[in-house]
Amino acid sequence: MHIEDGIDRALGQCIDAYVDRTPESRKQFEFAQRHLPAGNTRSVLFYEPYPLAMNRGEDALLWDLDGHRYVDFLGEYTAGLYGHSNAVIRAALHRTIDAGLSLTGHNELEGRLAALICSRIASLERIRFTNSGTEANLLAVAVAKAFTRRSMVMVFEGGYHGGVLTFAQGPATINVPHDFLLARYNDIDSVDRLFERHGTEIAVVLVEPMQGAAGCIPGDPAYLEHLRQRSSEHGALLAFDEVMTSRLAPGARQDQISVRPDLTTLGKYIGGGMSCGAFGGRSDIMDLFDPRRKDALPHAGTFNNNVMSMAAGIAGLEQVFTPDACIDLNAKGDALRDRLNGICAQRRLPFQFSGLGSTMNFHPTGNAIRSTADLRSCDTRFRDLFFFSMLEQGIYVARRGFVVLSLPTTLADIDRFAEAFDNFADKCGPLLG
Repeated sequence: MHIEDGIDRALGQCIDAYVDRTPESRKQFEFAQRHLPAGNTRSVLFYEPYPLAMNRGEDALLWDLDGHRYVDFLGEYTAGLYGHSNAVIRAALHRTIDAGLSLTGHNELEGRLAALICSRIASLERIRFTNSGTEANLLAVAVAKAFTRRSMVMVFEGGYHGGVLTFAQGPATINVPHDFLLARYNDIDSVDRLFERHGTEIAVVLVEPMQGAAGCIPGDPAYLEHLRQRSSEHGALLAFDEVMTSRLAPGARQDQISVRPDLTTLGKYIGGGMSCGAFGGRSDIMDLFDPRRKDALPHAGTFNNNVMSMAAGIAGLEQVFTPDACIDLNAKGDALRDRLNGICAQRRLPFQFSGLGSTMNFHPTGNAIRSTADLRSCDTRFRDLFFFSMLEQGIYVARRGFVVLSLPTTLADIDRFAEAFDNFADKCGPLLG
């Protein structure tokens, strides 16, 4: 049997077994697709032949409609930092519901949450809240253009800054119509060329300190520092999208690498996992939103300061995701990633896990990964095999190989993940010849 036939056969068997185990998820899919395109209203959650439909969650566990239990190693794509129904956050939400949901005005919570976040991330002199990381990035770009009175936005191949700011294969057709300049991630020369041609027109450089959706590709600290220097030299702003990476250290990724951006964007975990986002940075930039100014920029949003997200965020940051808890969680992630890469090396498999701290991504390649260009030759069938094999063993990850630890993830959960991956690796040896 040829190697190609062996991979296809193994994958087919995994998918057949998945279908046999999940008839209720299939029924839910068949029902939902009558009124939703492919039964879906959030693209990243869909996969063939149909996605699992979840029924409930508790701590780091999930149950699907067929009653199968999974250890959740996806954590709502990093937004579910606190796991499912954290007791502290749940109590805060109950108190808030009793006090009234839509208060139609300022409240005592928004200032407290803002102070907590600014006290952790040194570059945040002022912030404003939004309903998502997508909104935060849209507004960060908007204020950068207004502040600099320039029009161009430098972004990066593989970058993801929300549903309308995505660059997996270049600018998506659904993107907002900014004047984008596309550079290559971790490539100083590509950045310098764009600055040489357009330096006086670039309003902002928008970059993830680690590209998340692209496959957990860390930005070299020297490269990110170079972006800081070049932006300053040319009068452009530097914006760090830390929607994912702010969970990697108490002061966000920017503190770990000692690079101070002008603007920073944050995502849902700062609101306790509720609908929430934020953007902020230098006071002279953010004060363009001061409504006392005659030239103030508008910023609408009925639920920007909604009491549910504000209360959950305060409870989470004050009592649960403390600086010590942050350090401990990311140490667990680093240890797991090293352990998994050790399995790959021991078995001489051309696989690896990239990433930082509590976030990582499985890749079927042994080559160095510095940008999405280094992933184009991967045999994606091995990612599919990894996904279905881990599901069969009760481990829930993303089909693209994305793996996330949440606060309730235990050492026993981590051991179980490593054992499941070892079983998967054992099956892959013969498929590679």
